[in-house]
Amino acid sequence: MKEVIVSINLDQAQQTFIVEARELLQAMEESLLQLESEPGDQDAIGAVFRAAHTIKGSAGLFGLTPIVSFTHIVEDVLDRLREGSVSVDAGLIAVLLKSGDHMLELIDVVASRGQTLQPPALEREAALRQALQVYQAPGNAQPADEAQAPSVIDEQPAEVLWHISLRFGVDVFRNGMDPLSFLRYLNTLGQMVQVTTVTDSIPALEAWDPESCHLGFEIDFRSSAGHAAINEVFDFVREDCAVEVTLMSEIANHVEPTGTDLVSQTGQSPAVASGELLGDQRAVPRAPAAATAVERPSSASEQKNKDGRYVRVNADKLDELINLVGELVIASAGASLLARSCDNDPLQEASSTVSGLVEQILDGALHLRMIPIGDTFNRFRRVVRDVSQELGKDIDLIINGAETELDKTVVEKIGDPLMHLLRNSMDHGIESAEARRAANKPAKGHLSLNAYHDSGSIVIEIADDGAGLNRERILDKAQQRGLVAVGASLTDQEIYNLIFEPGFSTAEAVTNLSGRGVGMDVVKRNITLLRGTVDLDSQPGQGTIVRIRLPLTLAIINGFLVGIDQSTYVIPLDMVQECIELDEQNRHLTRDSGYLDLRGEVLPLVYLRDHFNHEGPAARRQNVVVVRYAEHKAGLVVDDLLGEFQTVIKPLGKLFGALRGISGSTILGSGAVALILDIPALLNQIVQMEARSTQAPQALLPTSR
Repeated sequence: MKEVIVSINLDQAQQTFIVEARELLQAMEESLLQLESEPGDQDAIGAVFRAAHTIKGSAGLFGLTPIVSFTHIVEDVLDRLREGSVSVDAGLIAVLLKSGDHMLELIDVVASRGQTLQPPALEREAALRQALQVYQAPGNAQPADEAQAPSVIDEQPAEVLWHISLRFGVDVFRNGMDPLSFLRYLNTLGQMVQVTTVTDSIPALEAWDPESCHLGFEIDFRSSAGHAAINEVFDFVREDCAVEVTLMSEIANHVEPTGTDLVSQTGQSPAVASGELLGDQRAVPRAPAAATAVERPSSASEQKNKDGRYVRVNADKLDELINLVGELVIASAGASLLARSCDNDPLQEASSTVSGLVEQILDGALHLRMIPIGDTFNRFRRVVRDVSQELGKDIDLIINGAETELDKTVVEKIGDPLMHLLRNSMDHGIESAEARRAANKPAKGHLSLNAYHDSGSIVIEIADDGAGLNRERILDKAQQRGLVAVGASLTDQEIYNLIFEPGFSTAEAVTNLSGRGVGMDVVKRNITLLRGTVDLDSQPGQGTIVRIRLPLTLAIINGFLVGIDQSTYVIPLDMVQECIELDEQNRHLTRDSGYLDLRGEVLPLVYLRDHFNHEGPAARRQNVVVVRYAEHKAGLVVDDLLGEFQTVIKPLGKLFGALRGISGSTILGSGAVALILDIPALLNQIVQMEARSTQAPQALLPTSR
């Protein structure tokens, strides 16, 4: 008979461990910060302990001894904290936060494959071990040299014989687990006297599914470890298995199960089998197996909460899905165009149905990429804590809108700009406690992160209650560097935006946080690459608000098609408010003045034909598309209104990347290329023109939301 080999992808399982360990460490950090503010929070204490305990157990399954060794000490301290033997204080929180940082270093070493801890990291670990010993039980807190060479006369707990009955669920392989890894880890706690592989649930060969697990083990195990310690070995897979640990002395009638004794056959521990499970089909009783498979449902399926089931998907697969759906949208648009050109009602109806389904698929695919920004916001609690301590300031971080969802790519790339803006606010914006008291302010400064939806975009605000920006100082520094001509008339907004110029800084001294003039220009550039904008609003003595506006997604756009001459342009639909047809009289008036009286509101106009240098004759009937971005409005004069269009955003490439007023391109159903208008850039040009004009009407005053 042929042997069947089931290979376990250990690399994939270890990668899952790395991802989950990083998430657990982030949750552990958040709970520690919560514990720092509320020392009596038992839920936070329990969450920290569970995170460390899970990481230690999971690392043990993969034989990651450095992680297990260090995390065991952390877990011991947390266990004493949970029991009430240790109280929460600033020193303990600081040590545990640094321990979490070091655990992350150890995880990164595993992820980097082959690298080892550098000497500085080893020195930090030694210092942390020594600091943690202060909080350990007296019997456990031994000096390093004594711990390595324990006294011979120390009494060791007596070894006892245990019986472990273990049945793995059918989904263990699919979840990336290697059943033998649990036996290998168990072997580190004692000696396996006998291991018998249970084969009564293995199906017949014709019903064999290599991705399903039907393994079970009956283990006689000699160890000095207690019942709880042995049970903890299986914590990482408890939802996918059934395990019973019993003292052999408590078993009245021990019956040998049907199967194969691994120890007696090989003469060694079953742990030597690495990543392979060998099933000899000659030893499989086929008839009972089929009945057993029917009678016994998966224990994992019974225990899992159906309301909270998640599937981990590689981010690259999501990106590939979005790209394919985007191409499907383009193909669907082309098919719809062809259907409309045919005098065939059933074909047009079928095409319309397909287009509707494609739109639903697109919406569903985009929602797969949407994640709450709260996870990113919460990471900054530690940053604010550490930086405020470094600066000697008492600063409280307030988070609002954490549930606001944003495209995964945007969330990943906005982290660094937000980090820099927060550091800048703490260093430059919020004053020292003495200065705040002198200004009749509370000694504690407040820094807030807020996210919300507005006009089809996401707005992120970083606000502080500090001293505000010094307008005169910024202008003076800009004139010294030649950024602004002496005597030039600038609005407050233009002066504030000078801090985004490369190399610009008003700091008098260089510190670890700022003063080198490097950073704010990078912040603006990174936000621009995300098709976003950033602006400042500041009030002297009251504080500063940095407002970032980002698109919901970078992949797909709901657009409004307009025609100019023989060219087609796309306006983001969420920025379109209304469309107006210009009659002959208004056409001449607006052409001369550059403004339109829109129901009593003065609306500035942008003639896109002139803006993009189209030389053909203008259409007899022209239209105005009223657009709004943030608090500004304007009218775009075009020849034709072609309707709504959902499409994929294509980058322009390096050759056309510097085009002003264009943010990207797309492919129409006909195969023609259409350019996507950069509405924020167009409105910004109008704002600058309005600010410099002393005779123009007050056209771009902020509108009510």
